[in-house]
This record gives sequence, structure tokens and C-alpha cells, in this order.
Amino acid sequence: MKCPFCGSEEDKVIDSRSAQDGRAVRRRRECLSCSKRFTTYEYIENVALTVVKSDQRREPFERQKLIDGIRLACKKRPVSVKKIEAMANEVESVVQELSKSEVTSQKIGETVMEKLKGVDEVAYVRFASVYRKFQDKAEFFEELKKLLS
Repeated sequence: MKCPFCGSEEDKVIDSRSAQDGRAVRRRRECLSCSKRFTTYEYIENVALTVVKSDQRREPFERQKLIDGIRLACKKRPVSVKKIEAMANEVESVVQELSKSEVTSQKIGETVMEKLKGVDEVAYVRFASVYRKFQDKAEFFEELKKLLS
């Protein structure tokens, strides 16, 4: 690791600890040449994920779109921003594990619904109504019956 102060490539690690909910390692280092200390972070390299839409178009996975969709379903519901972020992390982990490069929008939607169902049933029904594109109230009531049973 190159020292940001003197450019030397000789350093020692003084401290290592988990960071960002276990998704990174924070290392405190000391340069052996100038004795200054600096911090580095080590991350797992994520492969760019492509979302295959229902019409077979492909677009890059965007975490913010995922968060926006969950946030919209949870609008005016007792679901914290922290919980929304946690759900987004869980969904992102699931889709990263499923595929090396491509995942269908259907799989993302189903995973979001699964997570919402356990957090807030109203948010779940909201998301499902948009995601499944209910054509009439009968389809909507059918989903509610499933939820109630």
C-alpha cells in the first residue's frame, strides 16, 4: 500500500476491524518510512449486475431504484429508513447470490414482496398491486385473501 504522505510502499497494519456491516475491512496502517498513520478500506468486488426486464431489455442494476420502490410502498407506514435500507441490503444480497451477471426483474420483485410481507402487510399489498399490475378489484381481493389466510 502506497503511503499518501511520502509515497513509500512499506507499511505495517496496526489495527483491522469489520466495517459497513461486515461488507468491508477497515485497516489502520503506519508508514515505515515517515511514521505517519492512514486508514484503508478493503471491499469485496461486486460484479456488475444486469437486470433483465419483462420485455427482455437489459439495464444495469440500480440500488437506488430498489430503495425508491420499497420507500414508495412504505410511504406513511411505520417503517424506518434504517429498515428500508436493511431490506434493500437483503434483496441485493439475494440477487447477487443468485446470479453472476444477470437477474430478472421478476425475481427482484418477488424477493422485495417476500421481505415486505414480513415487515408491513399494507406496504406488501401496495407493492404487489403495482408489481403484479392487478387488472381489477377481484385480483386485488384475491391477494388480500391469501394474505389473511
